[in-house]
Amino acid sequence: MKKNGIFARLGLLLTMVFLYAPILVLIVFSFNDSKSRTVWQGFSLKWYLKLFDDSRILNALVTTVEISVLAMIVSTILGTMAAIGFFNMRKRPRAILMAINNIPMTNADIITGVSLMLLFVFAAGAFNATLGSLFGVEIRLGFFTLLLAHITFDIPYVILSVLPKLNQCDPNIEEAAQDLGATPWLAFRKVVFPEIRPGVLNGAIMAFTMSIDDFVISYFTAGSGASTLAMEIYAMTRKRISPEINALSTLLFVVVLTLLAVVNIRSAREEKAAAKREALLRQKN
Repeated sequence: MKKNGIFARLGLLLTMVFLYAPILVLIVFSFNDSKSRTVWQGFSLKWYLKLFDDSRILNALVTTVEISVLAMIVSTILGTMAAIGFFNMRKRPRAILMAINNIPMTNADIITGVSLMLLFVFAAGAFNATLGSLFGVEIRLGFFTLLLAHITFDIPYVILSVLPKLNQCDPNIEEAAQDLGATPWLAFRKVVFPEIRPGVLNGAIMAFTMSIDDFVISYFTAGSGASTLAMEIYAMTRKRISPEINALSTLLFVVVLTLLAVVNIRSAREEKAAAKREALLRQKN
């Protein structure tokens, strides 16, 4: 047993080193004074300063934040509504729809990206040939299609984050609130939503993180009208790799790490609060 425990810990240690050592090297060399990726020549912040002087990177950053925030808001609302709908369904149709909901997460990103691109191109062509010619409006791949694509692949993650919280709720609390005179909306806002709020917040953070991280689907659905940070990083790597990429990747890693820390801290606090409430109920009983 002890030998198995030692090997398990050693395997975990090697896995963590393999995963995070490259990120640590990237962070360290983002502060390197030279362009060298192998030799340390002194501490400097000049690559961060050059990064924020690059208009292309700043425009891509603004687009990425706008897309991620809008996709997070819309997908959180739609995903929460869909999760409540799934929860109120019968077992068999719910199982079928949940299987369909899981397809975008198990499907290859390139397939999702290409299929969405073909859909948007077809829809834009049909619109431009009919209503567009009448009103003098032409639709192309750009910010709007990119936003729709992000909403599409964010919604399943929100659903999977909200459903477990709904399953933990008492199925009769909403009816009890309505029996006491609350309207359906008031019962949801005052009774149901506080119970599922942690799942909604986790789903929102997951959607935001997935939108920031996405490259493949964005690459196929953005066209020439928009560009995200991931797309700009890819364009930069096709040329000679600049240390600005190290600085940009470091900032993205810090943002994602902060979001994960917020989620974990909130979850830990909520578990402690739930444990305290259960302990108080036991003492009263």
